[in-house]
Amino acid sequence: MTKYIFVTGGVVSSIGKGITTASLGRLLRNRGFSVAPMKLDPYINVDAGTMNPFQHGEVFVTEDGAETDLDLGHYERFMDVHCTRGSSVTTGKVYRAVIDAERRGDYLGGTVQVIPHVTNEIKRAIQALAEEQQADVVIAEIGGTVGDIESLPFLEAIRQMRTDHGIDNTMYVHVTLVPTVGPWGEVKTKPTQHSVERLRAIGIAPDVLICRSEVPLPHDVREKISLFCGVPPRAVIESMTVPTIYEVPLVYEESGLGEFVVDRLRLTPHPVNLSEWSDIVDTIKNPRHRVRVAVVGKYTSNGDAYKSIAEALGHAGIPNDCEVEIEWIESDSLENGRSPAEILHGVDALVVAPGFGARGIEGKIEAIKFAREMGMPFLGICLGLQMAVIEFARNVCGLEGATSEETYPVIHLLPEQKTVSEKGGSMRLGSYPCNLVNGTLAAKLYGETRIGERHRHRYEVNNDYREKLQHHGMVISGVSPDYRLVEMIEVPSHPFFIATQAHPEFRSRPNRPHPLFQGLVAAAVNSRMVGAA
Repeated sequence: MTKYIFVTGGVVSSIGKGITTASLGRLLRNRGFSVAPMKLDPYINVDAGTMNPFQHGEVFVTEDGAETDLDLGHYERFMDVHCTRGSSVTTGKVYRAVIDAERRGDYLGGTVQVIPHVTNEIKRAIQALAEEQQADVVIAEIGGTVGDIESLPFLEAIRQMRTDHGIDNTMYVHVTLVPTVGPWGEVKTKPTQHSVERLRAIGIAPDVLICRSEVPLPHDVREKISLFCGVPPRAVIESMTVPTIYEVPLVYEESGLGEFVVDRLRLTPHPVNLSEWSDIVDTIKNPRHRVRVAVVGKYTSNGDAYKSIAEALGHAGIPNDCEVEIEWIESDSLENGRSPAEILHGVDALVVAPGFGARGIEGKIEAIKFAREMGMPFLGICLGLQMAVIEFARNVCGLEGATSEETYPVIHLLPEQKTVSEKGGSMRLGSYPCNLVNGTLAAKLYGETRIGERHRHRYEVNNDYREKLQHHGMVISGVSPDYRLVEMIEVPSHPFFIATQAHPEFRSRPNRPHPLFQGLVAAAVNSRMVGAA
């Protein structure tokens, strides 16, 4: 029988529910349990696809093409699992399903209400994921903060789950803030008490409290929280800020959280294997090398807009025994008169990130031109590939023109993509296969010639220009199985110049860094060592 863990948050937003959920899943995965994570988001959008990156951060894409909240990226990276469309549930998705059912007459003319119809749909989605993935444990994070009006249907649904599945099969984890105030840094438990009180008022008594704090919690504070909030002392878990988020599972394990969860849910105890994760954390905290990688993008003022790229670069440092320092560069800054040489000074490698729209395009092209001419290791992602093709066509092949499809058709929309459909608009979404050419850098990095990567883009390389690009030294190193779509390009005369139409960052894991990022960081380390010599 599947067990269910529900993670809520109180006091303030952005308190760390996503990392808590991901870390808890890691504890269970270390014990050999299969885990299906999911996010219950209270916003009315059907999915995250239309959300502004400046406001919402990155849109994370699953294998089956769902556009989701960035927390699903944390789940995949920590637990080393693939989320699916069913792993993301929003108010918009729930209400659309309920309204569609009402229009079909499924409710036989009954009055459609939040309880039971909306809550039943939420519970159906949770249970459907458990069945789809045949999971030992489903861990569901509820977005927002307890007390938010839009979260109430989700909280009511998870309250009902205990009645439906029993106390031994359901567990509530509440993440809350324990601040320090005053000149002496006095630890205050009142915000946590009030948050738990609000949770209890809607019928949920937490089994575990994850207490976010900047200082260690004294024994008497833990006892006070236990007494006033009605949880066992061993279930009051101190959660301080640590040097790397990947250390959080180790901290939780040391605090006894993993053992408590197994006992509480009556799971069969399994040996705990922490060796791989401990080695990862040790390398992250004590690297031998250090490199600086510039990420040029359109949304760099929001640190979450390129979250998966930042994490993938960090993962790539692990096998290279290297700390990767990221220099975030807004592509607009390369269009206001400052030279790429000035902006990219002291940088060891360049990543050109994805984005939509014409803003900042010329800045990305200038950065790529500098990297190509100076021999700087370069990785282009999605729009980065398209800009690399335009830069090469313009500055190497000698083709003149602007960057739009109308006046410079090196990249274009395919005919079928010009018609916007309801699902995914005009974009390619989700995982697509790719064939790599033997002997290329791409094939060497991947170690195979048949791969699959996730996509989220509209424009493709125009095949009318393939021959001219290749004649001047660009290699089309990856194509779709029907040879119709360009998936990867590279320039063999350059030390490391490669770009992909896909989003490889979504598949990177700390224990399995993505080969493109790993190769980029290795090239950066080598370049720095050669420069130092």
